[in-house]
Amino acid sequence: MSENKNVPTLHALIIGIDCYLKNQLPDGSFYPSLNGCVNDANHVNDFLRTKLGVPQENITLLTSSRSQAEGQPVEPKAQWPTYDNIVAGFKALGERAQAGDQIYIHYAGHGGQASTAYPQIKGKDGLDETLVPSDIGNSEARYVRDLEIAHLVQSLVDKKLVVTVVFDSCHSGGATRGADGVAVRGIGSVDTTKRPTQSDVASVEMLQQTWRNTQRAESSRNAASASAWMQDTAGYVLIAACRSAELANEYKPDGKTVNGALTYWLLDSLKQLGTQLTYRMLHQRVLSRIHGQFAEQTPQLQGEIDRVVFGVDSSVLPEARINILAVNGNQVTLNAGQAQGLKAGAKFALYSTSTLDLAKTDARLALAELTIVNVVDSVATVTKVIDSGKTIQPGDQAVLLDVGDIQLSRGVRLLSQPQLPKSLGQAKALAQAEKAIKDVAKGWVAIAGDKDPVDFQVALSEKGEFEILDPAGKPLLLRPALMADADNAPIQLAQRLIHLTKYRNVQAIVNHDDAAALGNNLLVELVGKQANFVRGSKPSPTPFAPGDMPTLKSGEHVFLRIKNLLPSLPAPSGQALPNTLNICVLDLTPTWGISKLYPARAAFEVLNPGEERLLPLKMELPDGYTRGIDVFKVFATLSTSTTDYDWLTLPELDQPTQARGLRGALSSLESLFAALSVDKPKSRQARFEDMPSNPWAAVQVEICVQV
Repeated sequence: MSENKNVPTLHALIIGIDCYLKNQLPDGSFYPSLNGCVNDANHVNDFLRTKLGVPQENITLLTSSRSQAEGQPVEPKAQWPTYDNIVAGFKALGERAQAGDQIYIHYAGHGGQASTAYPQIKGKDGLDETLVPSDIGNSEARYVRDLEIAHLVQSLVDKKLVVTVVFDSCHSGGATRGADGVAVRGIGSVDTTKRPTQSDVASVEMLQQTWRNTQRAESSRNAASASAWMQDTAGYVLIAACRSAELANEYKPDGKTVNGALTYWLLDSLKQLGTQLTYRMLHQRVLSRIHGQFAEQTPQLQGEIDRVVFGVDSSVLPEARINILAVNGNQVTLNAGQAQGLKAGAKFALYSTSTLDLAKTDARLALAELTIVNVVDSVATVTKVIDSGKTIQPGDQAVLLDVGDIQLSRGVRLLSQPQLPKSLGQAKALAQAEKAIKDVAKGWVAIAGDKDPVDFQVALSEKGEFEILDPAGKPLLLRPALMADADNAPIQLAQRLIHLTKYRNVQAIVNHDDAAALGNNLLVELVGKQANFVRGSKPSPTPFAPGDMPTLKSGEHVFLRIKNLLPSLPAPSGQALPNTLNICVLDLTPTWGISKLYPARAAFEVLNPGEERLLPLKMELPDGYTRGIDVFKVFATLSTSTTDYDWLTLPELDQPTQARGLRGALSSLESLFAALSVDKPKSRQARFEDMPSNPWAAVQVEICVQV
């Protein structure tokens, strides 16, 4: 990154804590060692080095890996994420960085809550939010407390540094079911241990003054919904894994390697770092991906949310160009491999060495997919030739698209629970469930092996009901209850898994190819709510707090803004205005249905350059629900492409799906949608190979409705 004078230098502090030294809190609980935090830290470090070109000397990496003996971390003590080393790492950033430089801080480990060390600010019964160092094992050990974090970050901001903070941790915790070596990054206890109040960050008086200065009188943030790490202040961006009452989950996205959900999807989205991608846009992508796995983990965003990611201007965005070392028939050898974070299945666009503007899709020679990945090189197979008049040569260049095929087929694991009474007939019920899944859900749902990714788990409850759980063991809210001994219950269970798979697949649709996507030119936001709005009157919505998931009461209106940010261009004689978008809004409901929300009586709505729509939407909960989340998914294509979005609609759970007949030739985007709606998929993945020639975008926002 530092090679380009127009791109600010970046300094990073990366912390990953798997191994926690022996510890015990007054209530008998303890901070257990974790499994995916060091993986997260190493993956972030690799991303900064390979994607952004940050030199290793600009990165401080503090990690504690678990040893076989489960004693001390395997790293040297100077690298342990102790209180002293974490605070020193923060301070070193400010000492070596110059005004205008970027600062990136990433923490993966336990978050905690402790009796406050600052009763003058929080009251005698107040709590401090904390980062939990690896050496928290005795009463003399110290947490890194929220007032200290706020002061450390404010000190960096005061030096005119551009600060981004990511916390992949939580405060609450609890038991998980069928977690298979994964955990949540927090415990459900408040530490009441009397610990030293002396801080290495600053005096108590200075910490308290910084905390007071960063409070906003008009802030409507709520400890039950916000991340609760820091006060609202200018000059930084904070991304936190979840709300203060939620869990930061670990899981195995590939069935093998444990990662934090936030870190995994954050890096997955950043690999497609596009021009003028803001933190608001990034948050929308990450939120949709995490909620595709964990409905009860809501990443939080606060600070300067409309700042461009890493502050990189579109005119100087570094391109991840990889040299083609050799060409053998329809296979090319690339000068990158596992060390650069590549995996089999990654997608590339191939360009001539003379091509300077890699945003031009019509300049591509071909598309290719990785089939063999070695440590420092890899082999890709050409999947589509775009320019048949030119031959791919050694020295040409490949650009990572990583367009992320939708995994049509989902893995399910049957979860046997030894504590259940034998009278429930658990073994028989699960055996019937397995047979029904193999017979009925074949193609959409498969029984996961020990090393396969798990999207759903099936278990029997203490009441004898079939439950479907997320990978962390959290039951999904499915109504009505399905008793395992009811007629056709295993068949209905399999049908529910098919329905949920189709729902999740639509939720996962996103165009990662930024050269062809329109997402950065499509503004989608929830601007506020209004209790007594009357259609036809002038809206006066109350704005939502930045970064939180918007929440309103059943019966209130929410206002959804959609704006075409593309520039206006002169229209050729007799032709439509260039840069015009066709838009459609889908509603993914709490009852697992998908309906077309806007426009009501047309396939799509036309939105000219610079034009916007402000849609008032009355939100109501289904009968019997006290809380639910609606997902508004906005699709956009250029006006030259007319797309039918009815392919993506779904009835509510357990309702019959209306079959759709195939009409004439489908667009490439419609072919993708059709693949998501068939009775039985032809393959395990929906391919995006034709998408680059058909620019499109899918942007979604979420809202919580409660009584």
